[in-house]
Amino acid sequence: MQILAFCLYFAVVLAIGLYFFAKSKGGGEKEYFLGGRQMGPWVSAMSAQASDMSGWLLMGFPGSILAFGMGKVWIGIGLALGTIANWVFVASRLRRFSQAAGDSITLPQYLTNRFASSNSALKIACAIVFLVAFTIYVASGFVAGTKVFTSIVPSLAAHKHLALVIFAALILCYTFLGGYKAVCWTDFFQGIMMLCALLLVPIAMCSTGHFDAAYSGAFAEGIKPFGNDPFAASWKDIVSGLGWGLGYFGMPHILVRFMGIKDPKSVKKSAWIACVWVVLSLGAAVAIAILGRTYLLSGGDSLAAQLIPESAQQMVFVTVVNDLFPGFVAGVLLAAIIAASMSTADSQLLVASSAFSSDFYQPVVRKNQATDAEMLWVGRFVVMIVAFVAFYVAASGLEKPGSWASSIMDMVENAWGLFGAAFGPVVILSLFWRRFNYAGALAGIVAGAVVDLAWLLVPVIAVEGADGAQTLVSLSSGLGVYEIVPGFVASFLAAVLASIQTEKPGAEVEAIFDKAVAKA
Repeated sequence: MQILAFCLYFAVVLAIGLYFFAKSKGGGEKEYFLGGRQMGPWVSAMSAQASDMSGWLLMGFPGSILAFGMGKVWIGIGLALGTIANWVFVASRLRRFSQAAGDSITLPQYLTNRFASSNSALKIACAIVFLVAFTIYVASGFVAGTKVFTSIVPSLAAHKHLALVIFAALILCYTFLGGYKAVCWTDFFQGIMMLCALLLVPIAMCSTGHFDAAYSGAFAEGIKPFGNDPFAASWKDIVSGLGWGLGYFGMPHILVRFMGIKDPKSVKKSAWIACVWVVLSLGAAVAIAILGRTYLLSGGDSLAAQLIPESAQQMVFVTVVNDLFPGFVAGVLLAAIIAASMSTADSQLLVASSAFSSDFYQPVVRKNQATDAEMLWVGRFVVMIVAFVAFYVAASGLEKPGSWASSIMDMVENAWGLFGAAFGPVVILSLFWRRFNYAGALAGIVAGAVVDLAWLLVPVIAVEGADGAQTLVSLSSGLGVYEIVPGFVASFLAAVLASIQTEKPGAEVEAIFDKAVAKA
């Protein structure tokens, strides 16, 4: 019955892709990459949040809290605050600015047009960051989808690569065919599925009868070593968790949703929908993790005791659903993880392809001579290339269960940090600072990306192991502070200093700023 639920879900997703493929013929790249700026408030809001929260929300996040304690709850707090700030301060303004800046359809195109520059350096820098980060992000979705497939169809457990192929092929089909509208409408339905599944599971866990007087004592003992107070977390956990919220200001697949909203007046309604969705979803994910500490499976085993020793904590949602619900219902709920993974992967594939085709291929390779039809097929070709590389990364992770590429949480964390550090300060300054210029934008993107990657990867701190031997580790591992925090600060400072030290923007650039502000 679980397989039947999955088949029905996949049939609907493919039907949406085919429908928009039939409607989009002759629509051009703006139709394919931005939906002609005709998306309503409900679709825009749900699509933005569904593309934001990948399979990480149902697997990586609750698994991290389950295993490592309440300090990880600060990630959810940071994300909720970041979501609200992004919708309140950025969404409407970016919608106006992107249209005033040459009716831009991608983030790199917006940043270049915003400064009325023909220099392609910024677009190239953006395209490089996009392709690296999106490949990692898409790979995390592939891993999440494959793990769900193999849990539902046990015979695929010995053929994980086949499950990976099926999942990747499905995403490719409707992204390749339908473009932005297909992605947004599937995200809309997938966002509803994700929210319903997340709310239903903790309610079902509480209805098992565990919360009688006897269980209350067991629950208190179960979470004692886990910690039940997020404010007792270390400053590193708090700073790192709140740092996740900074990422929103630089997420291309979320920002492009703001650019595609039908009109700036729709933003307020979208903001309410999106903020309520994210608070409920993150709260439910936290509840699943906390309840999971002492939840007893039908066989009598403790959920935490079963998953944590095997480093399988990211399977907490899957395990609880299989334990509590009958076949078809479990299939629908587990399809929510597929929905979460697909809603993020499809958006990222589309934005990565638009960044390459519109911001690199067209101006650099073809010198603005490519036709609309050529651009569409180049974009679709890039979708396939990014998916292929992400497939390779995900496959390597499935072969090595303890590796970085097997951890949904680690991959999302690294991609999120790179995007937020590179683009967050630049987007904010471009919307609010009239003196900001092209040199500042380029310096901010490069500095943010370099510092983020160096903080994560360069071994500079000596740590003594149990055997007395010293090993060099990165600042991220040694200090325990999420790389987005120093990367964001470095990007902001570099952008401001470079702008001040170079010539102020010309009259044309100031006119773009004034025009966008006047529309408020």
